[in-house]
Amino acid sequence: MRDIKRIILHCTATRESQAVSVADIDKWHRSRGFKKIGYHYVIHPQGELSLGRPVADQGAHVKHENVDSIGVAYIGGLTDTGEVADTMTIHQDVTFLMLVRALRMVFGNLTLHGHNEFSNKACPSFDVQEKYSFIL
Repeated sequence: MRDIKRIILHCTATRESQAVSVADIDKWHRSRGFKKIGYHYVIHPQGELSLGRPVADQGAHVKHENVDSIGVAYIGGLTDTGEVADTMTIHQDVTFLMLVRALRMVFGNLTLHGHNEFSNKACPSFDVQEKYSFIL
């Protein structure tokens, strides 16, 4: 198993009402030259959690930051008019918090980060440190 220290949250940068599947994301990532989906987990609008890459496999979600991290993406990140926004539903938020708790039970006190902490991107469309300050 890899030495995992961090969880990095992403969004799919899709409109909040757009239906997106793990197969869609896998196809997008393969078209960019990845071997398979870069995220380890995907959280759907109704809170369903889907597996992407196995956690034992290094992800492909943040350049130079994948060795010790788990990549989680929620579907959304843009309003229906295309503006960058925190579009996480309450269901996605609860699922993310439950996932963080479960991963910390397995791997210890993992730190939480947003993709935007490591690159000049809006993703996940909000400040993870601010939103989740109560569990950092």
